[in-house]
Amino acid sequence: MYRDIFKKLIIEGQEFVRDVEVIPRDIEIEGGVNYVFTGSRRAGKTYVMYQIAREQVEKDELERIVFINFEDERIIGLEAKDLGQILEAYYQLYGSGVRPVVFLDEIHIIQGWEKFVRRLADQKYRVFVTGSNARMLSLDIATTLGGRFIIKEIFPLSFKEFVRFQELEFKPRMLYSRDRHRLVSLFEEYFYFGGFPEVIGFQNKKQYLSNLFQKLFYGDIIARNKIKNVQALRLLLKKLAETTSDEISFTRLANIIKSAGIRVGTATLIEYVRFLQDAYLVFSLHNVKSKFTERESMRKFYFIDTGILNLFLLNPETKLLETLVFNHLYRTEREDLFYYRDNYEVDFFIHSGSLIQVSYDMIASKTQEREVKSLVKAAEKLGVKDLKIITYDVEDTLEYKGYQIAVIPAWKWLLSED
Repeated sequence: MYRDIFKKLIIEGQEFVRDVEVIPRDIEIEGGVNYVFTGSRRAGKTYVMYQIAREQVEKDELERIVFINFEDERIIGLEAKDLGQILEAYYQLYGSGVRPVVFLDEIHIIQGWEKFVRRLADQKYRVFVTGSNARMLSLDIATTLGGRFIIKEIFPLSFKEFVRFQELEFKPRMLYSRDRHRLVSLFEEYFYFGGFPEVIGFQNKKQYLSNLFQKLFYGDIIARNKIKNVQALRLLLKKLAETTSDEISFTRLANIIKSAGIRVGTATLIEYVRFLQDAYLVFSLHNVKSKFTERESMRKFYFIDTGILNLFLLNPETKLLETLVFNHLYRTEREDLFYYRDNYEVDFFIHSGSLIQVSYDMIASKTQEREVKSLVKAAEKLGVKDLKIITYDVEDTLEYKGYQIAVIPAWKWLLSED
């Protein structure tokens, strides 16, 4: 039924990969390994597969590429039992003497896809898979794939990648040359409009981001999870945006929504937050000092990208800066990342031994005093020596009670960390 369609898709995919221009992303791919790439819609998962597929082109092995996008309208209605026709179509085109490298884009649309992909791996095909849902990280899927795949999350561009996508390859000497001004200008764009790769090519970036959010909200969250109380979910997102970087409980969120006249239970709200996390729209962070039960009920929430968060806020700069720092730390530290809150708060604690405050405006002396004192108190409690304050544009070195604190502009910190 689908065999002739797959033949057409295979040829079209090869022609596209042959002609596409790819700027390499900073994502390590091991040779001879199968991968599942998961992450937000439009974060660049397909682009990473193009990057890998281009290696076949450079080795003059274009005919080995099988690249199928499961969002193609020509294969709507496809079921897991039909997936075997992909290889049948390929071998009818090229015969059995060529062994393809298989790229399956957004395959999570097909229920039961895991068994087909596992069979390909068992038969020693090299396979790359993408999907826009965090459930692809689940234990059930990992068990089905049987250790034959590395599951890798793809996030929007880091700032260094963003600079590269603007046709400027970062070198450390740029921090001291005339290119510094270009870097600062690019950072302002990255700060307000985020790192989704396609946003770079749009003049009206906010309109692109608004359209992207609508696809995420209605397609990846509302439709996929069959949510009926759309008004409650929309208000939840608005409140999560307004309270980004603030500790908040699910009970408090439920009460805020109920006060707006919308009926929703705390259990339903917890489920809605899980849907938002599954779609890679928001992430949560725990207080390292909290007990397990408190960690589950009290959290901070952050959006995946400053450009998406910026759709919800007026005067957003303070929250954008902390979101930007969070997203970088989440990509690089993940399981070791917390915040610290007792009678005072430090924005980020990294188990390897770092404390980081985020302060958009360090000019006010009271702001500086508050940030420094909180850092040092937490450092004394946790035995940490590496202390930083990330700012928008201030650079300095502070000393307090024998501790040295590096004050670093976010653009420079991101480039150095990357």
